Amino acid sequence: MARVPYLRREDADEAQKPLYDRLEAERKVPTANIFLALTHAPTQLDAFLTYANSLRAADLSPKLRELAILTVGHATRSVYEVAHHQSHGLGAGLTGEQLAAAADFESSDLFDGVEKAVMRLAKESTLQVEVSKETWSAAAEHLTDKQMVELSLSIAWYNSGVRIMGLLDIDLEANYPNPFANS
Repeated sequence: MARVPYLRREDADEAQKPLYDRLEAERKVPTANIFLALTHAPTQLDAFLTYANSLRAADLSPKLRELAILTVGHATRSVYEVAHHQSHGLGAGLTGEQLAAAADFESSDLFDGVEKAVMRLAKESTLQVEVSKETWSAAAEHLTDKQMVELSLSIAWYNSGVRIMGLLDIDLEANYPNPFANS
């Protein structure tokens, strides 16, 4: 059970209704629990949405971004993050087989060298914070400086999301299967 109640539109005061309009226009309906929890801090949620949207509008390939996000989710064993980003990954061009292999990407032949380099960077940054020169260089060999900064911001952003979900104990919605149920 989440540590704060999920504040739904009907429970919010009138001044917050535009925020719910924005959530419904920009995100999936029904509104995800993470956003319903964050509605308790409407100013920060509004900025949170703007920043998240900026990452999606980046030059970085959506497929690489989603691989990095899924790697963060698997490295932290964040049920919520992985469950929510599997559909984004499919939309970005990942296959179901790649989604199933993402946790063990190093031993999979379903990912090319660039994808593995991005996933290594995400995993190392998530688990160790500091990233080795070799890990950075392997990804930077294939991406522009701008894309590397965008990738770094995405990895850091989704690491912060995992921490927010953990701190607030956000529940996975019933319509999402638990990606770790069989592990």
